[in-house]
Amino acid sequence: MIDISHLSLTQQGNSILSDISTQIPTGRITAILGPNGAGKSSLLKCLTGATKNYTGNIRYDGRDLRSYKLADLAKKRAVLSQHLNVGFPFSVSEIVLMGRNPFSKTGSDREDAHIVDQVLALVDARHLKNRLFPSLSGGEQQRVQLARILAQLWQQTGACLFLDEPTSALDLKHQFAVLSLIQKLSFDQSFTIICVLHDLNMAKIFCDHAILLKGGGLHAVGEAKQIINPETINDVYQVSMAEVSDGSSGQKHLIYQLPIARRSIS
Repeated sequence: MIDISHLSLTQQGNSILSDISTQIPTGRITAILGPNGAGKSSLLKCLTGATKNYTGNIRYDGRDLRSYKLADLAKKRAVLSQHLNVGFPFSVSEIVLMGRNPFSKTGSDREDAHIVDQVLALVDARHLKNRLFPSLSGGEQQRVQLARILAQLWQQTGACLFLDEPTSALDLKHQFAVLSLIQKLSFDQSFTIICVLHDLNMAKIFCDHAILLKGGGLHAVGEAKQIINPETINDVYQVSMAEVSDGSSGQKHLIYQLPIARRSIS
């Protein structure tokens, strides 16, 4: 379990996060939600250890996050950043193989190559294996980077996976494929998965737990299906929404209720 206690973050005199206290359940998928500027990516950076100048405490399995050595932390959690530029002409397989660096002293080249093939197949990118990474589309690069962090956590049962907008560059097919894969990893490997998402319906469908931020503070926390509702969304995003059922599975979805400007036709 990840325990967050009175977490605050100030940068250049500006309050980014303010007195956040909550727990992130083990083996479940937690969405971090909120409008632009709410502090979602900043919270994720604190939780991954990328940002350390916060006040308060973050504890992994009862241990202060800041007490971990980076090499030890790399075996317990992996991070998919929103933007990761690769300027050198590495091949796709070389990029994914970088995920095996924490285990370079204990693994074998043959085993690592097998893991690369497996994770590329999981993200529907095995056919890209020999392509140069910079030549890929944005969506293809995102899937390859996801394969890299899966290679890092391969067979590390109970590890943490942090994702910053993992579907932002993907088409609809691959959005569902990636989120379905994340859901499967949560079930099969007991991964604790924390992801920043903008698509509220995707969060409601695929996530178990949700943290909703507003103005750097904790606005709501709990079961995703409960707190992602029209009243809360209207309060946080100032957008009018309604909840409708698809009629077959009973799954409820959010729809926008926006005024439509109509042109007069002369």
